Amino acid sequence: MKLLYFAWLKTKIGIAEEEVSPPPEVRDVAALIDWLKGRGPAYAEALANDAVVKVAVNQEFARRDAPLAAGDEVALFPPVTGG
Repeated sequence: MKLLYFAWLKTKIGIAEEEVSPPPEVRDVAALIDWLKGRGPAYAEALANDAVVKVAVNQEFARRDAPLAAGDEVALFPPVTGG
């Protein structure tokens, strides 16, 4: 699974992207975020208020209950505003 981090998530975690192999019990977006929080202080801090983190799976916005598969691309980013 490929993870992409944008904006302040990238800054706090310290990387823009990574390949991960979450355990089998990580079946949806919510479980992935919980698993990521346990990977270290940088992840825990970046995802502490995960309600504001937006997620896209394979370039489509996804809800927390969206299922995940091993080959998915998951992007995590803060809310986007513009003018």
